[in-house]
Amino acid sequence: MQRVTDGARRSRWAVIRNTYRELEDTTLQTWFDWFPEADFGRFLRRGMTHEVRRTLPDGTKMELDVLFRALDKPQDVRKLLSLELTGAWINEAKEVPRAVLDMLRKRVGRYPAWDDHQPYWNGVIMDTNPPEEDSWYYKLAETDHSGEFGFYRQPSGRSPQAENLTHLKPNYYSTAGYTDQWIKVYIDGEYGYIQAGKAIYPEFYEQLHFVADLQPIRAAITVGLDFGLTPAAAFIQTDARGRYLVIDELCTRELTQDVMGATQFAKELARKIHAEYPDYEFRFVGDPAGDERSQLDSNQCVFDVLRANGINARPAPTQDWILRRDAIGVPLNTLVDGRPGLIIGGKCRMIRMGLAGKYNYKRIQVVGDERYHNKPDKNDYSHPVEALQYGLLACGSNPARPRSITSRQRATFQAETKFNPWEACILQPNLNEIMAFGQGASQ
Repeated sequence: MQRVTDGARRSRWAVIRNTYRELEDTTLQTWFDWFPEADFGRFLRRGMTHEVRRTLPDGTKMELDVLFRALDKPQDVRKLLSLELTGAWINEAKEVPRAVLDMLRKRVGRYPAWDDHQPYWNGVIMDTNPPEEDSWYYKLAETDHSGEFGFYRQPSGRSPQAENLTHLKPNYYSTAGYTDQWIKVYIDGEYGYIQAGKAIYPEFYEQLHFVADLQPIRAAITVGLDFGLTPAAAFIQTDARGRYLVIDELCTRELTQDVMGATQFAKELARKIHAEYPDYEFRFVGDPAGDERSQLDSNQCVFDVLRANGINARPAPTQDWILRRDAIGVPLNTLVDGRPGLIIGGKCRMIRMGLAGKYNYKRIQVVGDERYHNKPDKNDYSHPVEALQYGLLACGSNPARPRSITSRQRATFQAETKFNPWEACILQPNLNEIMAFGQGASQ
């Protein structure tokens, strides 16, 4: 702030948290550790405002009002409409809707009035644990290169450069008993996701099965399709060794936040194929339920609509849940010539996150032991993963496959992260095991 005629430096800030409970239990407690009322001024609980009043070394007075607000829903943006602020701080930003940030950017720089002061700094600052890769924060930090925001990442809690260690108990950042994803987010400070349910595919191991730069090979592409109001497609190839390469996906939620009918989805699918895979042969297979006649139009089913729009799809061989589940689970847990039987490419963000735990059995809310539903939770990730199931069934994926990956091999993959798992999944394979594998594959 710049000095004003009466010798005071005035500013007004808003501190935002997702709920009032979090605001009071966490943010306010931290704030008063930094700025106790006895030293910095009174806190007005009714208005949730801290009136900070201090005389500064240069003889001017600081008059700072800090407004604490909970804005956990997009409709709460209206609470900001009348605010005139110098700046704002969003605490745990990943828990707050993007609409809150957008509105705050228009409310800062309004106090003090510019006609009474020289130009002063104004803006929005945020802190957060790393969010999921489909969050607005991730897109703002990693894909929006407008230059309007700066992002700063703290080192891992396991790093010698970890911050705040002098104020924490010894071994505060111990990883014992925590999952890899939890450690990735809350200790290493990397993007990730925490499971809300029970993973359907615990066989999926990202360091092994995910290859960011996986490229299509010269082979036909099978496209698995899942229908409904948010249809999805999975693009699959089979290489000469019988491994499945999942090279791409098309998800309604990536195209629009609204629902999408079969006609529009068929057009989007045809557009993607013509633009990105013009020289490949295709076959299309979908959820057998798509062969049922619509209640609104007894003369047409989803497959009829697809064919009318140039997508000649046929029903998958089965809708049986166990067989569908194993169509992915078996090749995930299979080695083919020392390499995983199923590889997920970098274009398959929704499928990758679904296999890593977003596609799950929802927990039943009961007291006592953890219990889960016996059918997958329907969400944005279930559709592309189920499209993959149908595609793999059509490709011939079945439980009668060679030997599975052992826990010891998984540990080797994790320890050898400097290697590309696609190039060296088993660093020194045992010759006898390879011979046994070859005999099993020929049966």
